[in-house]
Parts: sequence; C-alpha cells; structure tokens
Amino acid sequence: MIDKDLLVESYDYSLPKDLIATYPVTPRDSAKLLVYDRKTDTITHTIFRNILDFTEDSHFIFNDTKVLKARIFGKKESGGKVELLLNRPFEDKFLVYIRGKVKIGYKLFFDENLIAIVEALNEDGSRVVSFYQNAQKLDFLSLVEILNKIGHIPLPPYINREDEKLDEEEYQTRFAKNYGAVAAPTASLHFTDELLAKIENKHFLTLHVGAGTFKPVEVENILDHPMHSEFFEIPKETADILDSDEKIVAVGTTSTRTIEYYARSKKLFGECDLFLHPKNPPIRVNTLLTNFHLPKSTLIMLVSAFIGREKSLELYQEAIKNNYRFYSYGDAMLIL
Repeated sequence: MIDKDLLVESYDYSLPKDLIATYPVTPRDSAKLLVYDRKTDTITHTIFRNILDFTEDSHFIFNDTKVLKARIFGKKESGGKVELLLNRPFEDKFLVYIRGKVKIGYKLFFDENLIAIVEALNEDGSRVVSFYQNAQKLDFLSLVEILNKIGHIPLPPYINREDEKLDEEEYQTRFAKNYGAVAAPTASLHFTDELLAKIENKHFLTLHVGAGTFKPVEVENILDHPMHSEFFEIPKETADILDSDEKIVAVGTTSTRTIEYYARSKKLFGECDLFLHPKNPPIRVNTLLTNFHLPKSTLIMLVSAFIGREKSLELYQEAIKNNYRFYSYGDAMLIL
C-alpha cells in the first residue's frame, strides 16, 4: 500500500470558481491573511497589514526577481499567427514556448523588427531560439528592452483574461530589481511601500521563476516528478543570515526553495531544482508566508512539507469556508 503522502491524488481539493482571484485587491495589504500556529495548532483570521504582529524578531527573506513582458505575438513566414513565451536564457540562446507548429529553421516575425529563429525542438515542448533585430543577434538585456515595448505580462492561465495596463504594476513586487522571471513571486505582491518600511530586517535573494512553476505533476507517485530548475543567486549578506540562528520568514515558495537549497548545498548561485514535500521537509525556514495554490501542484506539496498534507488540506477548506481568494492575485497564509 503506497503512502498517501506520495500520491499526487492525495493533494487534490475542490475550489469554487468564484474564489479564483482574477484581479488584486487594493491596497495590496488589505488582503486576507490566515495565520496558522504549529505550536498551538490554532488558526487566526486577520488582514495582511497585521503580519508584523506575528513575526517579531524575524528576518524577512524576499525574492527580488522582476517579471518580464515575456509573451509576444507575431507571424510566421507563411503569415500565420504565432504566440511566443520567453522562459529563460539558454547559453547564448533562449528557451521559449511557442503556440503554433514550428520546425527548425523557421523564422518568426514580431514588432520592432524582432525576429526569432527556431534552433531546436525539445521533447518537453520547449523550443530553443535566437533573437535578432536588424540582423544583429540580441543578448538578454537587449531583448528585455524590446520586450518592454512590445511584450505582454504573462498572467497565469487560471486568471483567464488578457493582461491589462494595471498588471504591469500589480503583477510586480514593489522591490523587483533583476529581470528574469515569467511569473511573479506572488506572496510578495501583498507588501506595500509603507509595510516594507516597517520591516527592520529584510534581505533579498534572486530566483528567476520559470514557466515550470505551472507544470502539472503528471505522475502517480510525486517522487517520480521531474522537478524544474531555475537560476538563483544569494548575496553574501543574505547568506550570513541564513547561516545564523536568526528566525527567518521566507516570503513565498520561491524564497523558500532557494533558502532550503542553500541550506543543503551552500551554493550562492546556480540552478535550484529542490522539491519540498512531506518526505523532504524544510531544515532552515522557520516561518512560511505563501498564497493558496493549485490542487495537486508542487506548491501545495511544499506547504505540506511544513505542516503535513492533511493539515494543509484542512487549512485550505478553512480558507474556502471563509471566502479567501485563491492563487496569484489571491489572499495569503502565514505558517508559524
């Protein structure tokens, strides 16, 4: 009999569609916050701006990645429409996803004289392309400049609407600095400038959230899931805190995975492919701040690594009962 904690089906739950947040609340820190205290096994319902009431003497660790306008629309040489989602740089080329059939050697045409040439087709559905503008091959930062003119914010599919002007600001953290993500570190979206100013001990690391964060777990046993990897970098000042005995609040699953990868490897940069789940629990993070995640996702499994699968599902039901808003633009949970 296989352990239920290893079965992907064991991480399923039913969510009423009207609880999927399609727009953020304003102001950001007016979102709901469910606080779960592991020591006392108690739940507190509050508002996000009260988070500091529960995190005294803690150091907050934020992910300062910046979301790219990674979705662009163009045409094939045949004139047919094409949609491209940039995932990440790859050597001197780029890993992308393309909606529409392409072959090696195909040229795709976009505004601003941007051309993508397909160089490889990967089995996982991703494609390798090189970008050119006016016959000049583009590096990452040059491409970012063009994407800022012609690209669209890559909202998650479950938001189920086209991106709007407001998303350029709202789907970005207040401290976003290093371009490279195709999804926002959403737990950080709740922080306003005023709330950030009240946090005495805040530190930053970078993990460029890739499209793999939305990759469904398609195996029966979660240990068979091929975890995606994402580039990370940790400044020495942040590493010093992680190496200390100070209490830390990991702001979001991306910060959590990076911190826990560092705790195991002591690497300050590289590729993070750590999969946290009940059989691989955290060893450094004291407190987790996170949003509410998709059923059967690696993210709900990460939450379960902290408090167990059954308690996680119990808290999700509590959130549903209290009309919490779910997913990227939704409400938050603090696990003490």
